[in-house]
Amino acid sequence: MAVDRKHFVTVCIPLFNEEESLGELYGLLTAMLEGSAAGHELIFIDDGSTDGSLSALIGLRKEDRRVKIISFNRNYGKSAALSEGFRVARGDFVVTIDADLQDNPNEIPGLIEKLDEGYDLVSGWKMNRKDPITKTWPSKFFNLVTSLVSGIRLHDFNCGLKVYRKEVVKRMSIYGELHRFIPVLAGWEGFRVAEKGVTHSERRFGRSKYGVNRFLNGFFDLITVMFITRRATSPFHFFGRIGTIFFLAGGLINLYFLVLWIAGKGLHVRPIMVVGLFMIVIAIQIGSFGLLAELFTSRTDKTFTYREYSIDD
Repeated sequence: MAVDRKHFVTVCIPLFNEEESLGELYGLLTAMLEGSAAGHELIFIDDGSTDGSLSALIGLRKEDRRVKIISFNRNYGKSAALSEGFRVARGDFVVTIDADLQDNPNEIPGLIEKLDEGYDLVSGWKMNRKDPITKTWPSKFFNLVTSLVSGIRLHDFNCGLKVYRKEVVKRMSIYGELHRFIPVLAGWEGFRVAEKGVTHSERRFGRSKYGVNRFLNGFFDLITVMFITRRATSPFHFFGRIGTIFFLAGGLINLYFLVLWIAGKGLHVRPIMVVGLFMIVIAIQIGSFGLLAELFTSRTDKTFTYREYSIDD
């Protein structure tokens, strides 16, 4: 399947220590894009690699001026790499794909075809994922929770293979590890999000750059995304609801002991009574934090702060 000739396509490839796969990936992408799109560019974002990745990229650029290189002085993470790639992307359609060859570049035309059905972002869905069970099962749980909490019904939020319309990537502000939630961020911005099943291959070179702790971090990031998208304009709504839950729980516990005291039954300090008082104190603190956040956001219009990254020339 060929890419539509009408559109200029940008492919953003974040990478960290992927020297062995870069030549083959370049060949596959070029063969798929050559002569079928109105034009294309390949933006490789080297996230502080310590192997020969940068040298390999420089060699590719000497052969093909459509190859662009962004090189970080150190490892900032995938979100930083994608953010820089999005910033300089010129394509009508922007594709992201990991450099490890686990995603097949020949799936890109199918994703673009899905985009033409009226969507703004189409995410790949690794239906038959070729990774160890230690990665697949936690990922399934994470995707399920994210789907339920966010309301964006996808099976695979973190697939590296995605296709975007240009206006989506120019609106995205991603940092930290929020790249996992790009479909959520896009959906809450009003863009139409869909997914399409794609093939997935076993890793042939190197090793995975992600550890088990990324799943725990992912849930913290999900809370962050919920806050900055849904509650950024009214922080007290966000914190107030959490504080209310604690206050009601603590209040009900202590109401029970109050009823016992009114009924004339002797009371003495019990652990559950202390827990109830502690929950009320926590509720007051959370509410106070929400009011302070409300006061802060009422005096500034900036929700995000752009971060400069150290980049080699």
